[in-house]
Amino acid sequence: MTSFRLGCGLLVAIVAFALLAPLFDSVGPFRQALTKALAPPDAKAFFGYDHLGRSLFSRLAHALRLSLLIAFAATATAAAIGIALGALASWRGGWIDRSLSLLADSVLALPALLMVLMMGVILPSAPLAFWAGIASVLWIEFFRLTRSAARSLLAGPAVEAATLQGFGPIWIFRRILWPEIGPMLRTASAFGVANAIAAIAALGFVSVGMRAPTPELGLMMVELLPSWREAPFALLQPVVACFALLLSLSLIAGGKIDSAAG
Repeated sequence: MTSFRLGCGLLVAIVAFALLAPLFDSVGPFRQALTKALAPPDAKAFFGYDHLGRSLFSRLAHALRLSLLIAFAATATAAAIGIALGALASWRGGWIDRSLSLLADSVLALPALLMVLMMGVILPSAPLAFWAGIASVLWIEFFRLTRSAARSLLAGPAVEAATLQGFGPIWIFRRILWPEIGPMLRTASAFGVANAIAAIAALGFVSVGMRAPTPELGLMMVELLPSWREAPFALLQPVVACFALLLSLSLIAGGKIDSAAG
């Protein structure tokens, strides 16, 4: 539980910074002042300036907010789809189970990068493409976990008794299945958010993700990397922010696993 609380505290601090930083920012993430390129912190830019004289304080807050929004939205979408299809496959069985399993295996064979690029062609903006691309791959994990765990529970006496008493599938899922599989799926959600954030930053780092001048952690690393000798503190900021975000989610997921095992 100590790691879980530590992870929650760290995540709350990061989210608070991402949401509240604009209240103390008078510059904005896009305003340039080339005379202040790579300048140290001052009263207007608390974390200093990047290579184009933009406030790192403002850009870092916007980048964290963008990554968190996409990651949480993609994970929530993937969880809703995966849990629903996993419950349906384990409940109905037969050709429905085989068809959904085949669909999951087919999608899993496609690289996540390819899914994001495909969505980028279909959807009008990069954030929507990341949301759809990550969710279209991430749902498989929730589908497999739900299908595997629900299958044994549906064959148990509790579900049989509830069915004989006339309770419907929704009641059975809420009262019998979810209390058992919920903790496992919440842990998977924490890992899912972490994987989504890492994917967004990695794609931005290889210049396949967000486009300039959008503030994004991976893109900020790429932009500041040539200036690491002149301003190492500037480059460290998106690196440390990404590391802290992933660490908080890993601690939360690990704490949930430990509490479930205990």
